[in-house]
Amino acid sequence: MSLEGMTEKEQNTFFYKLHRKFRKAVELYGLIEEGDKILVGLSGGKDSLALVEFLGEKMKVFKPRFSVVAVHVVMSNIKYESDLTYLKNYAESFGIELILRETSFDMATDYRKSPCFLCSWNRRKALFEVAKEHGCNKIALGHHQDDILQTMLMNLTFQGSFSTMPPLLKMAKFDISIIRPMALIKEADIEKLAELRNFEKLKKSCPYESSSNRTDMKEVLAMLEKLNPNARSSMWGALTNIQSEYLPKEV
Repeated sequence: MSLEGMTEKEQNTFFYKLHRKFRKAVELYGLIEEGDKILVGLSGGKDSLALVEFLGEKMKVFKPRFSVVAVHVVMSNIKYESDLTYLKNYAESFGIELILRETSFDMATDYRKSPCFLCSWNRRKALFEVAKEHGCNKIALGHHQDDILQTMLMNLTFQGSFSTMPPLLKMAKFDISIIRPMALIKEADIEKLAELRNFEKLKKSCPYESSSNRTDMKEVLAMLEKLNPNARSSMWGALTNIQSEYLPKEV
């Protein structure tokens, strides 16, 4: 059924199921605890907007009690743009303060790395700095299930390792944990949410977003699901079903 043909009841059912997947991930992986102060990266894309909604609604439930602040990192040397007024009003509609932080990077510092890698690394660095400044013990990122599976495929293909982005990653060095509360949610459902909620799109998209390995892996994942409709669930299950006895021994 097209989105235009959905009744209000069907839309509410969809919203409920999506939020239930979010809550399931939070409970299953122990992502949010009493007294947490969580920093959420709000880029302005559909994933980060959805994450702010999920966290904002979760804050209304008093078990556990936690607080959230959002940060929008402006990468001054990458030509893309968000509506900062929209982001501020959106975050505040859920009782979340929005912090702005500007940074940049020099591609000449390491010509072997792609602009996407350098941008991501410097954004992550800025997130840790803001988290420390505001006393946050967790950083919530808007990665969904597709991101996690694509990363697994990328690591297999380019790094020679069976690994991915875990829903919970404790960074002992910084005394901060990275959480990914949308780990059980498909990108297609977030796209549907964005359309139903009428999320405002970026004014200007990143010029590199269509030329990355992740874009290629997105196509690979779609191809695998075309070959086998259950490929997604099989790969997700494989992440916690490592049968080492059937793998080559390290030499």
